[in-house]
Amino acid sequence: MIRAALFLLVLALPAAAEEVIAGLSQNRVSITTSFDGSEILIFGAVKREAPIAPESPLHVIITVSGPSEPVTVRRKERRFGIWINTDAVEIDAAPTFYAVATSGPWEEVISDVEDLRNKVSIPRAIRSVGLGVTEGADFVEALIRIRTRQNRYQLQMGAVEVRESTLFRTSIALPANLTEGDYVARFLLTRGGEVLDIYETEIDVRKVGLERFLFNLAHNQPLVYGLMSLAIAIAAGWSASAVFRLIRF
Repeated sequence: MIRAALFLLVLALPAAAEEVIAGLSQNRVSITTSFDGSEILIFGAVKREAPIAPESPLHVIITVSGPSEPVTVRRKERRFGIWINTDAVEIDAAPTFYAVATSGPWEEVISDVEDLRNKVSIPRAIRSVGLGVTEGADFVEALIRIRTRQNRYQLQMGAVEVRESTLFRTSIALPANLTEGDYVARFLLTRGGEVLDIYETEIDVRKVGLERFLFNLAHNQPLVYGLMSLAIAIAAGWSASAVFRLIRF
């Protein structure tokens, strides 16, 4: 009786446990005065206990998320011939940058339940607690639309290349308007819409050089930063005036 129970238990276990082993071409991005964006190559492999992969298709989802912060989204309407702000909604937290790359169509790579549980899709990565269903969805869609145009939100279906259900690779383009902070890259291994394994790693995005100096000065000593900016503006104006007078004569 005990042997029969153990046999049934073994049959109920997964045929092959699978997990993600992944890496990035760079774990640090430096923002300088000449920074115009960057591209990160993402690659990895699937480690499994059994030598043969299951027959059902294997899929990989990769997300790269920037620091989250509250966002005020405003709605504009035309009143008396001019555009004015009529409504505003405070969204609790939205990633400053969010990219999703998949190895296939969305409905094949992950189920809605798993998406809700792991907050993979762009709308699920945005936290808007306390908003009405219809009203909240309208403002969240507006935020996604705006940041998609700015290349800060990206959805790349089919961009992850998977070879022999083992090796995978893709690349994520980081725009020039990056926000400084810790970025998180997530690798989700799925089969039949179910998440099998998740692996995370960080990307350090920091301002360096003159950008770092000006950023720290503006945030830590705003009075000094303001006086310095005023002095530079006066000097530039005086220099331009002097050059103009020399040209005239």
